[in-house]
Amino acid sequence: MLQSQPGILSVIPESRYELHTTRTPEFLGLDRAADLFPQANVLGEVVVGVLDTGAWPESKSYDDTGFGPLPGTWNGQCESGTNFTAANCNRKLIGARFFAKGSPRDDDGHGTHTSTTAAGSAVDGANLLGYATGTARGMATRARVAIYKVCWVGGCFSSDILAAMDKAIEDGVNVLSMSLGGGTSDYYRDSVAIGAFSAMEKGILVSCSAGNAGPTAYSLSNVAPWITTVGAGTLDRDFPAVVSLGNGKNYSGVSLYKGAALPAKLLPFVYAGNVSNSTNGNLCMIGTLIPEKVKGKIVFCDRGVNARVQKGAVVKAAGGLGMVLANTEANGEELVGDAHLLPASTVGQKTGETIKSYLLSDRNPTATIFFEGTKLGVEPAPVVAAFSSRGPNSITPEILKPDVIAPGVNILAGWTGAVDSRRTEFNIISGTSMSCPHVSGLAALLKGAHPEWSPAAIRSALMTTAYVTYKNGRKLQDVATGNDSTPFDHGAGHVDPVAALNPGLVYDLTAEDYLGFLCALNYTDTQIKSVARKNYTCDPRKRYSVTDLNYPSFAVNVGNLVIKYTRTVTNVGPAGTYKVSVTPNQTPGVKITVEPETLSFSQAVLKRSYTVTFTASSLPISTNRFARLEWSDGKHVVGSPIAVSWT
Repeated sequence: MLQSQPGILSVIPESRYELHTTRTPEFLGLDRAADLFPQANVLGEVVVGVLDTGAWPESKSYDDTGFGPLPGTWNGQCESGTNFTAANCNRKLIGARFFAKGSPRDDDGHGTHTSTTAAGSAVDGANLLGYATGTARGMATRARVAIYKVCWVGGCFSSDILAAMDKAIEDGVNVLSMSLGGGTSDYYRDSVAIGAFSAMEKGILVSCSAGNAGPTAYSLSNVAPWITTVGAGTLDRDFPAVVSLGNGKNYSGVSLYKGAALPAKLLPFVYAGNVSNSTNGNLCMIGTLIPEKVKGKIVFCDRGVNARVQKGAVVKAAGGLGMVLANTEANGEELVGDAHLLPASTVGQKTGETIKSYLLSDRNPTATIFFEGTKLGVEPAPVVAAFSSRGPNSITPEILKPDVIAPGVNILAGWTGAVDSRRTEFNIISGTSMSCPHVSGLAALLKGAHPEWSPAAIRSALMTTAYVTYKNGRKLQDVATGNDSTPFDHGAGHVDPVAALNPGLVYDLTAEDYLGFLCALNYTDTQIKSVARKNYTCDPRKRYSVTDLNYPSFAVNVGNLVIKYTRTVTNVGPAGTYKVSVTPNQTPGVKITVEPETLSFSQAVLKRSYTVTFTASSLPISTNRFARLEWSDGKHVVGSPIAVSWT
């Protein structure tokens, strides 16, 4: 058996993983605080490794003007392959590898988009078909980029992913960005978790997308505590496309359509389900619309099954002049812009139901669509994206995931020159695939500012300074429900990179801490070896507890009615005294006490520990309660989300 051969740690079945900006720098405050972040020569020593579909090296976002020599710690290569040579790399795109036959060239676009979001150079006049015009730049514009192509037409396979992570570690990256994910499995069977453990040991922060399976509970990917797991929120930017009906009423949707306008009159309006030869004709799938019933009309299609842009192509092929695309319950009121091939507007579920009611009740329904371009200052923003995967954590419920949310809806970044007949240099797309590289780039900024910080310290800084309310004090919203979002939706909150530069206190972790965590999970020596890729034996004399992992958040599963969590904070700011607060201070069903209530740090004392005791009442299964614990010295606020679940 292969398992018994020398040099074989474990044999894991091959797994297939799926791939999961002109405004975001301003939205995140980077434009107002540029002087606070590391200078170009410092940031030029930081390398962001991106595992994805490759890179389109001709993109202006990889321009290396002003970059100095490669970092002395860099050991990577620029591999040649189909339509790609070593000359395609430069002092910005410093490495490119591929892990199957072909080359590092990105024929898909996803990899170029994610890598330029993380660390793309500034490009003036960026836009998609005139939308979102401005200067496109990554989060860490002066960091270097290394590309590892692991995703192909058939998906991203675990053996390639693990090989690429190992090579990236060997090459000398400082941050690994991975906008991909599969199902959930125990850490010793999860190639991403195994590779990320090795990266963490080498001081490399691994940022991964949470997944796009929301708003369903327990839908997260990449939940290992040594991975930074990123969900998605919206921006304060929109692309309005107004649907005007024959009854005189107007309804706002979104669109990135750029082309000839509709005729200057109301057009006949039909429901796809009534002009189809199929039982699911309402979905506007290929070959389902009857041209004689569609020609010259605007068609109402329901979202689902096939791609949104494909639906418009189906309408156009059948002779339709425009499309109204309505969300179903799965997407609610979330509006994602698409570069449609004909005049089209996507509307929310409730709006769609109202429009459909008119369409099916009026004897002669008519409509048209007006496009209003790019609109800024949309409120509220951010809101949690409906597609963003949610907790609880199905592998280790005591570890709250996602960790944070970041911009992931309608994000403009670099694109491939291979796949779109319109040959756009930039594209606007959505997903936690887009939010992940935002955090990867912010981690690169923090690494440049604080090179001594561990991956856990960087993640802690991003988590404990994240915000959970708008400026008016109202809680962040969840677009899927229209209600307040919870830590299962947004984790610690929405990232605030300026605050993360100076977090006051951090929750640090070492490889030894994570090994103790695996012991607390009752992993066998063989299972631990599969994760850590070295021999490690849990101490039988020691009491291991998952609740003692020094994580910056609290997920409490009520089995016992009294549960204690221990945490240690490290002062990375000036000497001072921090006082604790828990809000709300009265949480029905659970009493939360913290001991001690103050922590004092002198120049000589950098670490202090505290204990949180949760005293729960008996409540029905599946009940959840949420709170927030904060330490403050009057200047810094070090926040931690709390989720208590009766399971």
